[in-house]
Amino acid sequence: MTIDEATITACITRAFCEDFLSELELDVAIAGAGPAGITAARYLAGAGAKTAVFERNLHVGGGMWGGGMLFPRIVVQAEAAGVLEEAGVRLKPAVPGLYVVDSVEAVSCCTAAAIQAGARIWVGMGVEDLVLREGDRVCGVVLNWMAVERAGLHVDPMALKSRLVIDATGHDAEVCRTLVRKVPGLRLPTESGGVTGERPMWADKGEEALLGNTREVHPGLIVAGMTANAVFGSYRMGAVFGGMLLSGRRAAELALEILGK
Repeated sequence: MTIDEATITACITRAFCEDFLSELELDVAIAGAGPAGITAARYLAGAGAKTAVFERNLHVGGGMWGGGMLFPRIVVQAEAAGVLEEAGVRLKPAVPGLYVVDSVEAVSCCTAAAIQAGARIWVGMGVEDLVLREGDRVCGVVLNWMAVERAGLHVDPMALKSRLVIDATGHDAEVCRTLVRKVPGLRLPTESGGVTGERPMWADKGEEALLGNTREVHPGLIVAGMTANAVFGSYRMGAVFGGMLLSGRRAAELALEILGK
């Protein structure tokens, strides 16, 4: 067949616009497609919640791709093994209670599982702000292209509605920091009332704290993954990812409870 360039452009533009327009009212918007965000999306979509993930970079997986110091392997505790096995990831026993996982396989399988569950993942599109209503309740996300941000262009964003938002942006806790910065007097449930920032590495202490830190920190806003530890000032974990996966699942459970699903 003859390939017509304008037809290719039309196919891409039509499909993008149709899909994006269908996402303007969500149950849950997730900022960040790292392990916690992707895991939360899979469980949410699997339970029937209309879910979309917005990742500012052109790739998903967060810190999983690089494994430990560019060795593409990660460690997962036995408690979280089932989260990966459900997505079709193979685990290799390492020492009692720990498995080694191919990081590329983990990202690929977890991402595919989230999409197949019904979640939509948008890359190159970041959450730069939140929509607030009803006494400062979070009820939507403000989006812009990563390319616009990095070019320093003054381009107004667009927004969509979401009953809940999950901040899974990682170490920087970008969504929470933006909320605190933009709303005078707003306090998160931390000692400082803001984002405390992560502490140095202490893997087991960081893992222990993560599920407890995964919670709704402001009406309509849940924190998950390394964002949760950064907000509450807990230790970082390095290349062990069980807590991140379990945090994503816990964030989905909390969201489903709030949504009544």
